[in-house]
Amino acid sequence: MILLPPSDTLPPPEGYLWLKQAATRLGVQPSTLYKWRYLRKGPASFKHAGKVMYREDAIPAYLAACEAADSRSNPELNPLNRRPEPHINSQTNQLLHHRRRSA
Repeated sequence: MILLPPSDTLPPPEGYLWLKQAATRLGVQPSTLYKWRYLRKGPASFKHAGKVMYREDAIPAYLAACEAADSRSNPELNPLNRRPEPHINSQTNQLLHHRRRSA
């Protein structure tokens, strides 16, 4: 009979991370990654041999996407850098319609 070590101690295939390793890299608890996976958020993951896995390159790609989507680190998304849009309230809109009908 061959005794194998627990699956948590086996290294993942090259280029991949177990869920706990991915959580450590992201600085979150493993339970957070399970929740993100359930909500279909976070880095891409999949199951292999009954365990959740992540590609190693998915972690920095996910962090880069988070950074790009944040208005504090992406000047294009900063609302303070946008030109103000004209504001039309209901009174102004009614006034414009009244003038068009009168003309």
